[in-house]
Order: sequence, then structure tokens, then C-alpha cells
Amino acid sequence: MFQGASSLSLDAKGRLSVPTRHRDALAAGAAGPLTITKHPDGCLMVFPRPAWEDFSARIAQLPMQAQWWKRIFLGNAMDVDMDGTGRVLVSPELRAAAGLVKDVVLLGMGTHLELWDKATYEARETAAMQAPMPDVLKDFSF
Repeated sequence: MFQGASSLSLDAKGRLSVPTRHRDALAAGAAGPLTITKHPDGCLMVFPRPAWEDFSARIAQLPMQAQWWKRIFLGNAMDVDMDGTGRVLVSPELRAAAGLVKDVVLLGMGTHLELWDKATYEARETAAMQAPMPDVLKDFSF
């Protein structure tokens, strides 16, 4: 299970150093490469192999009306390996799609991670916190 937020920087080659807490979880639960793909909110999703297999199978079952979403999720997916020092190369295409240049936020989302441009994430989080709570959370007990 992935949780927590980490402020990180991409290096000049577009590599991300995965924090140790996530690296350990990825090594324990992932047999094979990680998969990175686009998210409709403008970030990237990073999946360990088992979670990607579950997610991609669900996406593949979507009806023809969702063909473009299949293309967005499956067609843009890229497998990457973590190197010996815990770095992952984010492709130029995916970096451009999410507006990632240098400062990023890696956010644990349970079964996967989200990778955001830091300024975009902070602006979206601020807007969400200032907006009215969604109806689905109104009866939720904290």
C-alpha cells in the first residue's frame, strides 16, 4: 500500500529517485518493471506490475464508447525498470504530457503512485480545499 507525499526533483535526464519507503514496497510487491501512464487529471500514474495488470485488465474490458480512454491509459503506458540506486526514467513523452520539468510530487494512492508537477499539484490541492466538500463525502465521518 502506497501512502504519503514526497517532494522530489527530476534530474537532467528525467530520472526520478524513488523514496526508500516506496522503493521497499515496490521491491516487495513488484515482480518485473513498473508501468507509468497518463491520468486524466494531468498527472502520471506509476503502477507496480501486479496492480498494473489488474488496472489494465479492467480498462481493456471497457466498451467501445470508451475507446479513447483505452488509448489514453493503455496506449501511453510505458514499462520502466528501477535501477540499482532506486531511480526510474520517466519518458520525455510522459513528462511533457504531465508538464513535469524539475520539481515534482510523488503521491501514494494505495495501489499505485501519482506523479505530479509540484506547482500544479499545490494549485489543485488548494482549489480542492477551498471548494465545497463533494456530496459523496458529506456523510463521511472523520
